[in-house]
Amino acid sequence: MVAVHHRYADVRGRRLFYREAGPAGAPALVLPHGFPTSSFMFRDLVPALADDYHVIAPDHLGFGLSDAPPADEFAYTFDALADLTAALLDHLGLSRYAIYVQDYGAPIGWRLALNDPAAITAIITQNGNAYEAGFVDAFWQTVWDYQREQNPQTEAAIRKALTLDAIKWQYLTGVPDPTLVSPETWHHDYALVSRPGNDRIQLALFLDYATNLPLYRRLHEYLRTHRPPLLAVWGKGDEIFGPAGARAFTDDLPSARIHLLDGGHFLLESALDEVTPLIGDFLGDIEFRP
Repeated sequence: MVAVHHRYADVRGRRLFYREAGPAGAPALVLPHGFPTSSFMFRDLVPALADDYHVIAPDHLGFGLSDAPPADEFAYTFDALADLTAALLDHLGLSRYAIYVQDYGAPIGWRLALNDPAAITAIITQNGNAYEAGFVDAFWQTVWDYQREQNPQTEAAIRKALTLDAIKWQYLTGVPDPTLVSPETWHHDYALVSRPGNDRIQLALFLDYATNLPLYRRLHEYLRTHRPPLLAVWGKGDEIFGPAGARAFTDDLPSARIHLLDGGHFLLESALDEVTPLIGDFLGDIEFRP
């Protein structure tokens, strides 16, 4: 059985939790997680890849088991979360690594790539958008309304994303057999976002998501210029980031490998056995250089 270590690191005065597995000298793979979860979403993928890779799955500040300072004490932005992730990786001595991004992990991963292109050996995106294509209006309209104007009505609408039913919807929508998804997933995430003050953290990040779309033009240029190996493994039943978001990567990176699989936003919960060999084949074709 692969040993998965559960560790903490003090980074810029914040205590960050991360899961770590695999040989220290193996090619590194970093897994930034999405909303509203944590590295818990990678609990099964980490050991599945750790025979061949040094896998690091951190919890973002405000999520999971990492520190969660109140929103009036820390400015929660995607820039700030990416900076903390970069500082954690520097603390761990990782200067070259592949990234596996999902949902919120995508804009964090894109910032890592743009700020240090030479660090990125490969990109795997699982329902993590980099194009305006793929945004499903029915989900995102409440986010856009809240970004445009913060008032009691728009805040009440966006707060529904923090309810147990909404989190359960994220896990089950688009999954051919919902009984494959453990109810522990949405109860786990709901318990953590329901901690006192965490709602304000999530509202701050809903607002700051507006900074991600303007980043896309720079990202597309990065893809065309640096041509990183890229794999998209996408739950095609996702009603947050639809399949068009996966296909769009070939606009700037024709060599991107695109796999649309039966599943939803959290594809690993129902299709881990399909995703894992796709990752292995993809990473196995890459020449990793120090």
